[in-house]
Amino acid sequence: MRWVRYEHRGRVLLGIDEEKGVRHLKDLNLPEELAQAINGGHMDRWIELQPLWHPLRDELAKAPFLPRQEVRLLAPFGGRRKNLFCVGRNYKAHAEESAGFFGTSPADLPAYPVFFTKPYTAIIGPGEAIRFSPRITQAVDYEGELAVVIGRRGKNLKTGEAMNYVFGYTLLNDVSARDLQKRHGQYFKGKSLDTFAPLGPAIVEKEDLPPVETLELRTWVNGELRQKASPKDLLFSIPELLASLSQGMTLEPGDVLATGTPEGVGLGFNPPRFLRAGDVVRIAVEGIGVLENPVVEEEEP
Repeated sequence: MRWVRYEHRGRVLLGIDEEKGVRHLKDLNLPEELAQAINGGHMDRWIELQPLWHPLRDELAKAPFLPRQEVRLLAPFGGRRKNLFCVGRNYKAHAEESAGFFGTSPADLPAYPVFFTKPYTAIIGPGEAIRFSPRITQAVDYEGELAVVIGRRGKNLKTGEAMNYVFGYTLLNDVSARDLQKRHGQYFKGKSLDTFAPLGPAIVEKEDLPPVETLELRTWVNGELRQKASPKDLLFSIPELLASLSQGMTLEPGDVLATGTPEGVGLGFNPPRFLRAGDVVRIAVEGIGVLENPVVEEEEP
């Protein structure tokens, strides 16, 4: 199933996204806990309650449709206070293309996953604008990424069991201010500005997708294909990432782990091709959908 968080007539709800529209679950006769999660738009709680609603999938799949023009898709998670986990330099070609910008050797590949976070205040949904002020940054870049959504609480996971803790997948644009990254010498500040984490459009359960290694991630800027890669090209696979991240640290239902971006980002060009006001970034994985966001220059206060 394709789970979405959406707005309808001023209310934020959870539903099932299908070709005809969004299945409206609000009026189903469900246990109170499930109804509260649906009617409050609480995706992380819904994922945590999977054992309760999984036996009801047939009933959920018969809910009435809302026409697509009546709903506005939102980021799958809103107002969350959890970390959004990310991984740097997890595709060999991207690590090589970015080496010169950061003053490292193309041969200097990570020996271990390079984890960092983005704050919840950076998260926006499909169609919302990526906003930046030229006073703060003049090197805004895109990074299309496949993101893993955790379905079960776990700690100290082993590689062989890690996929049992995956609920599904979504898309992330790990928007980055390259000048801030370089200035501060780390990932966090340059990747954490407001609106710098477009997320969505849906969370698709892993059982409803082909094997993740066969998926293809593509990113366009203004209709020009910039990135094309597959998770099979990751330096550290998804099970390896989850096993490493969970050592001594508990992962919770609804946590998101973006798996890294492939080559083709703006800083990889000579000269770099950073985003400008009026650009549109489009990220797609067949079966998950399309995450598209315009770029807007903020007016100075």
